[in-house]
Amino acid sequence: MSFTQDDTHAINTIRVLAADTVFKSNSGHPGAPMGCAPMAHLLFAHYMNYNPKNAKWAKRDRFVLSNGHACALQYILLHLAGYPTSMDDLKAFRQLNSKTPGHPESHITVGIEVTTGPLGQGFANAVGLAIGEAHMAATFNKPGYELFDNYTYMITGDGCLQEGVASEAASLAGHLQLGKLIALYDDNHITIDGETEVSFTEDVVKRFESYGWHVIVVKDGNSDLEGIAHAIEEAKKVTNKPSLIKVYTTIGFGSLMQGTEKVHGSPLKADDIVQLKKNMGFNPEETFAVPQSTYDLYHARAAKGAALNQEWDALVEKYSAEYPELSAELKRRLNKDLPEDWAKALPRFTPADKPVATRKLSEAVLNKVADLLPELMIGSADLTGSNLTRWKTAVDFQPDNSGIGNYAGRYLRYGVREHGMSAIMNGLDAYGGIIPAGATFLNFISYASGAVRLSALSGHRVIYIMTHDSIGLGEDGPTHQPIETMAMIRATPNLVDLRPADGNETSGAYLFAITAKHRPSVLALTRQDLPQLEGSSIEKTLHGGYVLQEVEGADVTLVGTGSEVSLCVDAAKLLAEQGIKARIVSMPSTTLFDEQSHEYRASVFIDGVPTVAVEAMTTFGWDRYAHECIGIDTFGASGPFKEVYKHFGLVPDVVAGKVEKIVAFYKKEGYVPSLVRKYFH
Repeated sequence: MSFTQDDTHAINTIRVLAADTVFKSNSGHPGAPMGCAPMAHLLFAHYMNYNPKNAKWAKRDRFVLSNGHACALQYILLHLAGYPTSMDDLKAFRQLNSKTPGHPESHITVGIEVTTGPLGQGFANAVGLAIGEAHMAATFNKPGYELFDNYTYMITGDGCLQEGVASEAASLAGHLQLGKLIALYDDNHITIDGETEVSFTEDVVKRFESYGWHVIVVKDGNSDLEGIAHAIEEAKKVTNKPSLIKVYTTIGFGSLMQGTEKVHGSPLKADDIVQLKKNMGFNPEETFAVPQSTYDLYHARAAKGAALNQEWDALVEKYSAEYPELSAELKRRLNKDLPEDWAKALPRFTPADKPVATRKLSEAVLNKVADLLPELMIGSADLTGSNLTRWKTAVDFQPDNSGIGNYAGRYLRYGVREHGMSAIMNGLDAYGGIIPAGATFLNFISYASGAVRLSALSGHRVIYIMTHDSIGLGEDGPTHQPIETMAMIRATPNLVDLRPADGNETSGAYLFAITAKHRPSVLALTRQDLPQLEGSSIEKTLHGGYVLQEVEGADVTLVGTGSEVSLCVDAAKLLAEQGIKARIVSMPSTTLFDEQSHEYRASVFIDGVPTVAVEAMTTFGWDRYAHECIGIDTFGASGPFKEVYKHFGLVPDVVAGKVEKIVAFYKKEGYVPSLVRKYFH
């Protein structure tokens, strides 16, 4: 491939625009965009297929800026290519309510595939996007109908490659032989602390080769366009390995401070920008200037993408005639629609049914719905036999040559990589046509919290199946027993907590999680058996909290979640023997309950009656719903689960005794503060 002066001028345009954008906002990272401008230009002007007029075209190449602090670069590329990112948007970089926030956010800026910023997350997201391509291609492609065969390109950096989540994802990508994944490593030897020699001296090439990646080195990433292009071409020819192209660059190329940490996270000085523009052939008196030749290069590439999009649309029409059922499924999945009446398959239970652990009830749900919902891709972080997430007809997602699965398989073996699993699932959802679900023990969602937070921020439909949800896991002890974990989940915006108490609530939890198109959900499931409750239902679960058992003239309301709802039921029976009438509220999701109307919430927690919450976790947060809380504000303990519950006083007779004292206290006070007035405004 040959290049012209227009390419050089376009690259310098990116560098100058990066300096102007960050300078005007007085915030940001100019150095990385200036250093990796050549590789970014080649991708957007010569290699990637995309259509700004249809940003969600299913066959587009995906681009991930893994080092999201270089986000000015991505906004500039989107602007040049003709996406809705205007010059005014560039000028509003990092300003309140702008389309160009401080780091790339997929739900705000058209053309951003995934939200990045926390280092390493984008790397793992890109692995998810590549898995998505491999799976959709294996599922829908037919001879003569290559509906899916796009590449996933990413630009990553020294910071990302130091993050554990990137290492987890890279290891799995090598195992899975994701040949359509190409990472360009912007190796500028600089992080915020200075030269990488102070903390990062490993041989990245050898590390990635050991992961099973194809690795290429480009020694001059500042100006050797032919070298970068040759590396990309070589990477595309390697179909059985992901590729890492290590490109040596100079951070802040062209700045007086190039090659130093000073150009990493601060705007260039005015005089520096003047000399930069002069040396790169720009008028130093002008800001945000773009030559027409640069627009022409990018618009030509966009026009090619639009033509390819039209060809793809025509191909899909032909495909529809030859494979009508597959075509209908494809369109449904890309639209995030669900099959009609799928929810009728969700199991329903009565109190006559035997006690079962909610992780086992979850397994029953998956066995009922997995074949009805082919978009479900489920996996576990090396705990399949404990999480019970592999349904009877499941096939593993593995390379076709592995002999243990194929790319059409829908069960993912994530290995012991909780953080990588979660970030990969964000990429799977972003790819389209897939509902990802991943499992581990609830306590270990803390390993993955960075990715879980981005699931919520980005609005990804990701289902976290978290088993062994309390001290009920028993002998594994406090290292494995979540105490504070649900409080963190409940405090995270747009993340839905679902801690079901029995079979109906487990089915209801899945009904919500699968139908919520733009929200992640965490299902917290028990190891121990729980009874099927009188008064529970799938439909009531969707309210988040509901009255399980009502009584006339109640003296107290007991509210529990998960395994503690049946504990409340048993405690209420003992209280009744003492003449104390207890209402029972089940609260599978505080998040969903908070979203109900004032009138509904006031009917659940009624004025004038003290409310006592019971949960085998921290009491933190329960003052929003209850006057008093019985829980655990220390770490757990090791032992058989029934003994551990007894040790912490979470058994019917002890709970009933505490509630009896609480009721007596409020009767003596003659006043019960109104939760409705305090919290339900």
